Amino acid sequence: MNRYKEQYKKISLALLVGVVAYIISLSLFNPTQSSLLGLIAFLVTLWTNQGLPLGVVSLLPIILFPAFSILTTKATAVNYSHPIIYLFLGGFMLAIAVEKSNLHTVIADKMLSLFPSTPRGMIFSLAITSGFLSAILSNTTTTLLLMSIALFITQEIKLKMRFALAIAYGASVGGIITPIGTPPNLILLGIMSDKGMETIPFFQWMWMVMPLALIMFVIVSWLLSLGIENAIICRESENKPLDNDQKKVLYLMGGLIFILLLNAPMKPFWSGLGLSEAGILLGVGLLLFAPPFNILSWKDDSEKVPYKIMFLFGAGFSIAKAFSATGLADEVASYLLIMTDMPPILLLFSVAMLITFTTEITSNTALISIMLPVIYSVSEQAGINTTLFMMVATLCASYAFMLPIATPPNAIAMSSGAVDVKDMIRYGIILNFVGIFLIVMIAEFFWKGILS
Repeated sequence: MNRYKEQYKKISLALLVGVVAYIISLSLFNPTQSSLLGLIAFLVTLWTNQGLPLGVVSLLPIILFPAFSILTTKATAVNYSHPIIYLFLGGFMLAIAVEKSNLHTVIADKMLSLFPSTPRGMIFSLAITSGFLSAILSNTTTTLLLMSIALFITQEIKLKMRFALAIAYGASVGGIITPIGTPPNLILLGIMSDKGMETIPFFQWMWMVMPLALIMFVIVSWLLSLGIENAIICRESENKPLDNDQKKVLYLMGGLIFILLLNAPMKPFWSGLGLSEAGILLGVGLLLFAPPFNILSWKDDSEKVPYKIMFLFGAGFSIAKAFSATGLADEVASYLLIMTDMPPILLLFSVAMLITFTTEITSNTALISIMLPVIYSVSEQAGINTTLFMMVATLCASYAFMLPIATPPNAIAMSSGAVDVKDMIRYGIILNFVGIFLIVMIAEFFWKGILS
């Protein structure tokens, strides 16, 4: 009974926040736009306080948007079959195969063995291993897989805390390396596609963000290793040969990388065939169910696919569509246009600060879905580099290190029992400012030349 009372309280709070947001919005926007802002406040509150399951809340726009005359049912539901969602589905099938074949432990062990068995060496190795695994697996999966390993490396409480944070922060840092590494990346590509913008190819994305990720790995690891003694830590290492399933998954991943490398320069020649990255990744994912691979079984493995995250993507794309369809994005942009009188680099800093610190208290997926259409409108009206500003906002949504609710890796680190909020805030606030500075500097002096 207490559980139901708690749920009623959370839903009631979400309704109250939604109504208050609607009433306040009426002073600035028309009734339809105000209804959209009220509904978004309602959804974001439910996502944050978990008054209803994530998947349930993510499906609510299909009911609520038509009910409040914001979008039709068809215009809302079509966002739940966006090509980016199938890019994620294919990537997650591959991630399930990596986990099922135990290939992730082989990769992790090889990467961990590159560093000394000292506290400082372990912090560097855990952060970098977590980061590179989260580039192909989900941040949540990577953090869960490595957390249990880290907590058994040492019995010292202070080291456990640093190891746990190294994994969580490493996963957030590395999630930006590929377009499929974290949900905000995919939302950016989806919105760019919807706006008719040229999307960033897979390997161009990696080339652009790799310097940022590498610098952040070093800074995160260095910061967490301050003030510790460099004693030797015992760590067992298994040097077993790869089994057949692991070899199959490894060959398939190699083939995928080759096709993606080939796809970018060959696109002009076979564009009529519709060979998109979403189709390629989904095709590789489906091959895992077929001979000669037969790694995945629909009966046993389909339940591991995070359909709730796919619904969350759909909700994010629906919110972005509603922002454009109701004219709310342009309306908000008109209020933000006064900022465009600032020098572009100060505007970049303003966007980065706004996104990073707002992400600390809300879902980065929901936030980036709301803000990208607004940033698109502001940059379009101001005549500044739209892709650059959207890219900065997207990466800042992943680089929130201060609070447990900011990202799933932070929440997992907190739930491990090795980390308390004070420790996370102490390290996180430094990394937030460092991340903002690096993203803006790299955007201004590196990405601008590529994206111009």
